[in-house]
Amino acid sequence: MNILIRVALLGLTLLAGVASAADPLVVSSGTDRAIPIAVVPFASQGGAVLPEDMADIIGKDLRNSGYFEPIPRQNMISLPGQASEVIYRDWKALGAQYVLTGSMVPGGAGLQIQYALFNVTTEQQMLTGTVGGTTAQLRDMAHFISDQAFEKLTGIKGAFSTKLLFVTAERFSVNNTRYTLQRADYDGARAVTLLQSREPIVSPSYAPDGRRIAYVSFEQQRPRIFVQNIDTGRREQVTNFEGLNGAPAWSPDGNRLAFTLSRDGNPEIYVMDMGSRQVRRVTNNAAIDTEPFWGKDGQTIYFTSDRGGKPQIYKTNIASGAAERVTFVGNYNANPKLSADEKTLVMVHRQEGFTVFKVAAQDLQRGNLRVLSETSLDESPTVAPNGAMLIYATRQQGRGVLMLVSTNGRVRLPIPAAQGEIREPSWSPYLN
Repeated sequence: MNILIRVALLGLTLLAGVASAADPLVVSSGTDRAIPIAVVPFASQGGAVLPEDMADIIGKDLRNSGYFEPIPRQNMISLPGQASEVIYRDWKALGAQYVLTGSMVPGGAGLQIQYALFNVTTEQQMLTGTVGGTTAQLRDMAHFISDQAFEKLTGIKGAFSTKLLFVTAERFSVNNTRYTLQRADYDGARAVTLLQSREPIVSPSYAPDGRRIAYVSFEQQRPRIFVQNIDTGRREQVTNFEGLNGAPAWSPDGNRLAFTLSRDGNPEIYVMDMGSRQVRRVTNNAAIDTEPFWGKDGQTIYFTSDRGGKPQIYKTNIASGAAERVTFVGNYNANPKLSADEKTLVMVHRQEGFTVFKVAAQDLQRGNLRVLSETSLDESPTVAPNGAMLIYATRQQGRGVLMLVSTNGRVRLPIPAAQGEIREPSWSPYLN
């Protein structure tokens, strides 16, 4: 297990043992099927070929949500570019419930894309709009259209225009590894480098404003927490305590940062006021307390602790300090993440009697737990701000990769990314 994994789990893997053996768990994908939707190739003015296939991007977005299944292009009987060209009987014959069309239209500077969404059953237009931008912004425009269509069809705000942080590690020799903190579209496209280091970078975390990030860097040969502005690149070290400094997590208002320190002996949860930089201790237990994650009330923190003998997830009120155990299924539950509505807790999970680590979701109202991942050695789950998708780190063919899974279990696929080991994903909030 490499240093990135060891630091991300902050020592809890030592308690859990080494993950191995074949995956014995059965993952249920549900019995209901995704809704068939046709995303027609976009028409362009004068037959010009756009450098990005916007319809393909939109189709993949909608598929990734787990709610929709795009109709294959080779099955499409016609390719309408506007409302007058939509022949509903053709789409009924294909079983499509919805059709989305788009075309480039004359406009001012840059490109203007007009799009429309149709209900095949009622034979009505549901949505129409225009979005503009440059050729370099075609992916942005496609994600925007996906967001609009997804929200119109589901009532859930789309999260396809959000961004993803992750860390890559490229090993050139025994003592020469380059670590890179990257920011990309949620689907891994258009990755840009925010930081490079010869020492590990772990636990990146977005602030609620989407402009700041926190992460742990070993550039001083020991873990320290830094905060960096994405736009300017300006970075500041915010912790320099003895021992462990790790697992930073932003409060919902972005004014506080929770993290793990071992300055008083064993790892505990602390909170820093980002204005005054004052630090207060939240947990006080002889066990290892780590991996904090805030509830949306700004007073509750979920965290991982082995105070019951094995790693489980607890929650505490930062004012009272009283802790309550949340997970009871399995002999290992760690790295908690909440869905936006706080009805679902996503975590790294291990079933009783087995040694493989999975990503699982627990319904906090009913208490039932569902395994979402099919791989093993899974870790670092991060949830889309609308709760429809999550991304986690795993290994595939001996290499660290990121996997996207819809929370309804219908879609699981690897995210294309740069070379090297890829770990530590963090999903952004909604961006303005």
